[in-house]
Amino acid sequence: MTNRFHGVSLECIRGDITDQPDMDAIVNAANAQLRTGGGVAGAIHRAAGPGLEKECQPLAPIKPGEAVITRAHELPNRHVIHCLGPVYGTDKPENELLASCYRQALQLAEQNDVASIAFPALSTGAFGYPKEDAAKVAMATVLDALPTLKCVKRIRFALFSDEDVDIHQRVLNQLAPTN
Repeated sequence: MTNRFHGVSLECIRGDITDQPDMDAIVNAANAQLRTGGGVAGAIHRAAGPGLEKECQPLAPIKPGEAVITRAHELPNRHVIHCLGPVYGTDKPENELLASCYRQALQLAEQNDVASIAFPALSTGAFGYPKEDAAKVAMATVLDALPTLKCVKRIRFALFSDEDVDIHQRVLNQLAPTN
């Protein structure tokens, strides 16, 4: 389902973050060293090829809440924006650090003429952030940023499961401004 706010389309789909060929950029749920790993980071690095890790090396380490941008290498996108989300229960304050990931990713997209960007559900895998709470932070942060976006016109949440899509869409419907 696609929603439009402030001239930006916002959608939640079930999909593989590495298979978003119609998006200028995808977001990586990165680790601090920006290396291949498990989950989203491993999938993105495998799909992008070894050039991605080589380009990432001088940018590491990053701290929770931070984001950096690279080329997408063998992925069908122009860029990968790498965000280090908080580890739930360890990195404090979790909600502010997670919101910073989404804000910084959108700022980097704007600075690099990215018209479309796909996010995974940051920090909800191995980092243990409860899915509903993470969706609330993600959607509130993205909705808050929409009026400031000049270049970004499409935002997609490419999510792992139908449950993840349902949670994100429900939260979006609860938080979205009414017309």
